Amino acid sequence: MLYPTIDQLTKDEFNRYELALAAAKCARMLTDEYVQHKENAEKSSTGNKEADRNIMNAINKEYREEKAVKNAITKIHNGTFKIVRTEEAAYEAAEAPIADEETAN
Repeated sequence: MLYPTIDQLTKDEFNRYELALAAAKCARMLTDEYVQHKENAEKSSTGNKEADRNIMNAINKEYREEKAVKNAITKIHNGTFKIVRTEEAAYEAAEAPIADEETAN
């Protein structure tokens, strides 16, 4: 059984599609953050295996050991990340190409 359930994550405010988009965006953010931490750790590496092991431990354990999507779902469930609808922005983005085509003619 999945935990948390989809009903717990959507809280009857969002549909599954919106949840999937939010989880994907959160996972991408977490992956980018992990990559940045890893690059910083590699830049500060000295070549000494013992010291480098300690540097890699400086990277957040949550990012190293768990999948990005699982971390994203957990953060959405905990409230660290929130799903926000921007209906006005979506409406404006959908209308923008039509307005450009009309002015071009």
